[in-house]
Amino acid sequence: MNWKYYPQNLKVRLITSFFNKAISSAVMPFMALFFAEHKGPVWAGLFLGANVFIGFISTLLGGYLSDRYRRKTVLILTSAISFLTFGLMTLSLLPDQEWIILFAMSYMVFMGANSLGRPAMQAIIIDSTTTENRKAVYSLDYWITNLSMAIGAMLGGLFYLHHQLALFLVLTIVSASLPLVYGIWLQDSSVKQLEKRHRNMFIDLGSNYQIAFQDKPFVMAVVGGMCIYAAEFSLNSYIGVRLADEFRSVFIGSFEVAGVRMLSILNIQNMLLVVLLTFLVTKMTDRFDKKSALLFGLFLYAIGYTVITSANVWYVLITFNLIATIGELVYSPIANAEKANMMPEDKRGSYSAFSGLSFSGADLIARSTILLGAFLVPSMMSVYIGIILMIGTLLLYGGLFIFQSQKQKEPFKISKTV
Repeated sequence: MNWKYYPQNLKVRLITSFFNKAISSAVMPFMALFFAEHKGPVWAGLFLGANVFIGFISTLLGGYLSDRYRRKTVLILTSAISFLTFGLMTLSLLPDQEWIILFAMSYMVFMGANSLGRPAMQAIIIDSTTTENRKAVYSLDYWITNLSMAIGAMLGGLFYLHHQLALFLVLTIVSASLPLVYGIWLQDSSVKQLEKRHRNMFIDLGSNYQIAFQDKPFVMAVVGGMCIYAAEFSLNSYIGVRLADEFRSVFIGSFEVAGVRMLSILNIQNMLLVVLLTFLVTKMTDRFDKKSALLFGLFLYAIGYTVITSANVWYVLITFNLIATIGELVYSPIANAEKANMMPEDKRGSYSAFSGLSFSGADLIARSTILLGAFLVPSMMSVYIGIILMIGTLLLYGGLFIFQSQKQKEPFKISKTV
């Protein structure tokens, strides 16, 4: 599918998503450090933990709102709030001020607004694509996401320490353009909107998500995705901690590669491979049956992360990180496209928000591996990650292809339960 033939809304969504994710990636990795420096590590941990909860609630609310109201309205509103909060964060960093509480409150509202608009952003892809071209568009979105995150992380790394105020000022200017772009170029497409069934909005919201929760194949796919993403998320939790403690340094000339630098190399390798190989791998997998391609991708992904979990030799880590990334490139666009195909037209925002539970749950599983790793040796952690990935593969494949096909054969039965 050629870029010039993409619907206008899809172009707007992909371009604004690039800038939105670049903005987030430029500051998010440093927030724990920022708050720990100014308010202490305990305060920082509690505050950031509260933000995860607020983001989760905001995502669920955003999914409901993006189905009840125009996606354009939701995105203009949330992006305008993000711009204002970025402006307040920049103001609070002025040398004569240093209003850390104002910065913290603005950051909290920014995270909430960002999460509130995310389901609408995700739903626009589904609105603007068909079952035939959805996989190709998700491949492009996946590529853009990784490229923007790499650029954002690079900008943050270069300017955060010594040019903090300038960094936030630039990000504020960029975020100011997003509501303008939505207002001018995003079209109010004729998407079927969710009908309100209860007077009380919160009862209506709960009723809406109850329908998604009763969709057994979709729930299986979401839980399966949660187990699969947990392995990738563990790279920056358990695997990172283990490498920092156990990895034997290697030297390139006088340059020492210790555990933390090895972790950075693995992350950089992953981003570079995604940027360079996404379209090549997608083109190759188009020749094969999507069910076989999904299983093959998940097999490579599982092998890669199972070995990385306990490996300590640099070339083993790099080799199996390559295998895991190629597996991710194979399975991810197929899984995202198939999940999108399962979403009812008037509940795409809510289903997208519900699908976001995969990431929240994966984050919790990944963080729990740090605690579990204190009691288990690395080889046993590899077994643990391998089992989680096997469960995730069975659930994801079963939800996308086995139970979903059974559901489609029994439309009357499903419509009755809904």
